[in-house]
Amino acid sequence: MSTAVVSTEQLLQQLHWRYATKKFDSTKTITPDVWQALIESLVLAPSSFGLQPWKFFVVTNPETRQQLLEHSWGQTQVVEASHLVVLAFKKGLNTDDVDRFMQNMADVRQVPIENLQGFAKVINGFMAKPPYPLDIDEWSKRQVYIALGQFMTSAALLGIDTCPMEGFNPPKYDEILGLTEQGYASVVLCPAGYRAEDDKSASQAKVRYPAQQLVQYVS
Repeated sequence: MSTAVVSTEQLLQQLHWRYATKKFDSTKTITPDVWQALIESLVLAPSSFGLQPWKFFVVTNPETRQQLLEHSWGQTQVVEASHLVVLAFKKGLNTDDVDRFMQNMADVRQVPIENLQGFAKVINGFMAKPPYPLDIDEWSKRQVYIALGQFMTSAALLGIDTCPMEGFNPPKYDEILGLTEQGYASVVLCPAGYRAEDDKSASQAKVRYPAQQLVQYVS
């Protein structure tokens, strides 16, 4: 029996509706209940081993967002959108982070932390001697994009517009938002809100290669 809560038609309709919003309506604000659901979509995002090597900074101060505009290649989405999320990774992930995760797992699942030592050993072993060349910071950065994808898809299903943005100066963002002293570094931005009626990009057809060129089944 299917457990789908939306139909395939509804899903595809919203994915076709979604686009990288170039101009937001600054007079429209996401309601608190919808925003809380989007925050939970970030919290619930999957990550390798479940480690969650990230933090999501929601910039609410208009003056701060105006300051960030200077370091965003002039892209006005950072000030026009209802909300601005800066997705960042935890620098230098290490055994302390693994211990913290294990303690949280023990608390949530109400199991003795001793029962989780085997899992902790696997994670620490991967980080110490990965099966392939691995820069732990680059690995953590890639995890952040998983959360970004979940956030954007969740937003589309709720009728919220988003725009993923790498066009910004990460060191300046880190400085202005105080990320460095917290041990984090910005990776990607995602303004969220409602498209402006005069955003011409909203009506443009999606340019995608057909599935036959992008998807190959291997038997």
